[in-house]
Amino acid sequence: MGKNYVDIENERGETLRYRKHSNGRGLIAHGAKVHASAMIEAGAYIEPGAHVGAGARIGHGVWVEHDATIGPDVLIAPHAHIASQAAIGAGAKIGVRTYIGERAQVAIGSLIGDDETIQDGEHVATDRRGLRLAA
Repeated sequence: MGKNYVDIENERGETLRYRKHSNGRGLIAHGAKVHASAMIEAGAYIEPGAHVGAGARIGHGVWVEHDATIGPDVLIAPHAHIASQAAIGAGAKIGVRTYIGERAQVAIGSLIGDDETIQDGEHVATDRRGLRLAA
């Protein structure tokens, strides 16, 4: 049986330890809080201070930066990037290769399509078809 953690050196030469999440084997940094029922696929990274709610599904290659909040039952498709301090509301869906900027907020139940960019600090709400609602 292999070890249940990985040590990775960051750009400042510091070694960070990530544990493998029991549900999907994605990497969770020390200080991140991930609900046991969340699925974190292998190849995904959850940074320190991030929170991932119950039933969330984080795809392969997703990077959730420090202090980001992922609500319950959120679906984040592969290779998306959730920047620091961003917040994704419960039940939202984030598409493949989509970038959610720093401090951006995606409303509950919103649908953000593939290859989209939500700018830093932007607040987005959509209907179930992905059409943006007035703020």
